[in-house]
Amino acid sequence: MPIWVDADACPGPIRDILCRAATRRGVETTFVANQPIPVPPSRWITTRQVPQGFDKADDDIVDRMNHGDLVVTQDIPLASEAIEKGAFVLNPRGEAFTRENIRQRLAMRDMMEELRGAGQVTGGPPPFSQTDRKAFADQLDRWLQR
Repeated sequence: MPIWVDADACPGPIRDILCRAATRRGVETTFVANQPIPVPPSRWITTRQVPQGFDKADDDIVDRMNHGDLVVTQDIPLASEAIEKGAFVLNPRGEAFTRENIRQRLAMRDMMEELRGAGQVTGGPPPFSQTDRKAFADQLDRWLQR
């Protein structure tokens, strides 16, 4: 089953892990973005450049993915749509989005967006770490072994 990557905000180390896994395991992996994404040459790795615009990459992924595919994204609304279509969804920090936790994640995202809009919350997530990288690689391995 293919892997779909929301590549606009995918950290480089995660892209590298995905490319190595795709080539080693022979898994179709597609990086979708509205800008060129550098990837190594491999018959298993492709890129899709979509037009600039709000949610263009997300819409492309949802339109093309199928039940059982893996979607890698930090985007909570995209994760929700992919879950509805039966995908397994991971964020680049190795956290799985599931039917059980996606509603809470959407609510938290909306609340944080409101707080940021009111100027009460500034800043973003903590820096991407080696622990995040390992957590992602471990979850990817679990999916690949299924």
